[in-house]
Amino acid sequence: MLDGTDVRALYTAVRDTLDDAGGRPVQDRRATDCCTWRRTQPARFYPRPYPPGVTTTTGSNAFDQGSFLARFDWGEAGLDTLSRGADVVVLVDVLSFTTAVEVGVSRGANVYPCHVRDATPAAFAQQLGAVLAVDRRHASPEQPFSLSPRSLATLPAGTRLVLPSPNGSALTLLAADHHGVVLAGCLRNAHAVAVAAQQLGGTVAIIAAGEHRPDGTLRFALEDLVGAGAILSHFASDALSPEAEVAVAGFQHLVADLARHLRACASGRELAALGFVDDVTLAAELDVSDAVPIFKRGAYTPHAGA
Repeated sequence: MLDGTDVRALYTAVRDTLDDAGGRPVQDRRATDCCTWRRTQPARFYPRPYPPGVTTTTGSNAFDQGSFLARFDWGEAGLDTLSRGADVVVLVDVLSFTTAVEVGVSRGANVYPCHVRDATPAAFAQQLGAVLAVDRRHASPEQPFSLSPRSLATLPAGTRLVLPSPNGSALTLLAADHHGVVLAGCLRNAHAVAVAAQQLGGTVAIIAAGEHRPDGTLRFALEDLVGAGAILSHFASDALSPEAEVAVAGFQHLVADLARHLRACASGRELAALGFVDDVTLAAELDVSDAVPIFKRGAYTPHAGA
């Protein structure tokens, strides 16, 4: 596998080639690329940064849940807040990024996240010698793999897969900026990820991706609350922050019929309307996988300790 430096250099070369060829105006070029994408301005999911200098009576940040070993928050803002004090970050995007990553890694693939808004995923995949996952609505016999987890069930072992995503990929690359240990969790591998996270470090931040409204603000996503709660349910109760306890309670309330609840929630109904109800059913399967995807050198690969 290429190391992180090689991946960044490759993407930069591809991006510059497209810029020079008129593929994207040079003045619109991001400060970074889709393999090291990071936010260069306040997160779009909340109207202003948390007030600086707000601390508890013990001197810790009031928002970082710092007195607890297992913490929970949402989106880029939550990631910013929790990741600085965490030994391990677990990202949860059940419909569908982290479920797709789990399926791909369990098949023996290396999964390269790529921000969907970048203009260069196809060229990046070509230069990397990777397969590009297309929009699930555009999958075809010639390009069968997409963000649809079901489409990755036949992914050949050893495949390099570039996986564009509007949400999970961006969070992965932001989390990697903040911290070296990033795992992809979902319902399918909840127990395995919880065990690995506790083995890897003392403090764990679970970040639910949520979904985006048309105006760019963060929308609560039931599937991510439940997925996060499934992972956190394997932690000792006295390790959980109050926020994490709520996620566990949500999971325990719905666990008896996860498939029904995921099909009935907003994200599930959206996918069903697009013809992808099978993806929802697959994503609702609990603890059927021992795969623990860990983000290293630009790609999700199997965690060696899993």
